[in-house]
Amino acid sequence: MPQPDLAALWEEHMRAEFATRNVDDTMATMVADAYVNHVPTLTGGAGQDELRSFYARFFIPQMPPDTETVPISRTAGPTQVVDEMIFKFTHTQRMDWMLPGIEPTGKRVEVALVAIVAFRDGKVAHEHIYWDQASVLVQLGLLNPAGLPVAGIESAGKVANPALPPRPLP
Repeated sequence: MPQPDLAALWEEHMRAEFATRNVDDTMATMVADAYVNHVPTLTGGAGQDELRSFYARFFIPQMPPDTETVPISRTAGPTQVVDEMIFKFTHTQRMDWMLPGIEPTGKRVEVALVAIVAFRDGKVAHEHIYWDQASVLVQLGLLNPAGLPVAGIESAGKVANPALPPRPLP
């Protein structure tokens, strides 16, 4: 029996989230008991009802219009895809899934993001999404990096361009 093209299934899911911004199309790419976990903020949901509410109320309508994902690397196995990307946006609206309770700052953000996506029966079974929340907060001016081992936009720049020098150590 031929294996489904998991990368193509993931691209279809992302297209429904970011390009067409269609909740029904997004949900159609997921199994009935799927779950999403945005690890830094613990947002997402489990099962069709929670996920439909999450996508309809928080994720899709709270995505800034200039949101962009820039692929860095992809690893595909027989049951999952791992995507490393740079997630870019201008914080022009509330984004409770990423920044719960934070009003728009109007500032530009670029952050390295990793999505670990498992599949079952040709559909998304779960998403574990990781990003450096400290980097996001520094870029928005909500966290002062002075004296802390954190970076701002430079961390995404280093992922996109590994030839950049590392931060000097004390």
